[in-house]
Amino acid sequence: MLKEFRDFIARGNAMDMAVGIIIGAAFTAIVTSLVDDLVNPLIGIFVGGIDFSAISFGLGEAQFMVGNFINAVIKFLIIAFVVFMLVRTVNRLARMGRAEAPAAPEDPKGPTQEELLIEIRDALRDRNAG
Repeated sequence: MLKEFRDFIARGNAMDMAVGIIIGAAFTAIVTSLVDDLVNPLIGIFVGGIDFSAISFGLGEAQFMVGNFINAVIKFLIIAFVVFMLVRTVNRLARMGRAEAPAAPEDPKGPTQEELLIEIRDALRDRNAG
């Protein structure tokens, strides 16, 4: 089992996945800062200075932080849009690569069945004549 795990980790896909997770975590930090430090204050200007993270309501002893949920939704939408644009671009590049590939030249057609039979007939005639 340890050998299988080592082989799995050594494969390129596992390394690519690890790099993707690390970059994703860093990107999440950037998006969090974007939403908290730029988007929310900008939206706050238009809705009267409301800070989404401060929006909450209580029900008994429970406190529901609706503003944090709104922030999480905004972050998700930004990340989902970036991933969509990335996948869209990769798919377009893949299609362009396939469209630009030169068509494989057709194999030259060989002799027809009749031509082969004529050659055989002539070869037999020459052999019998000689």
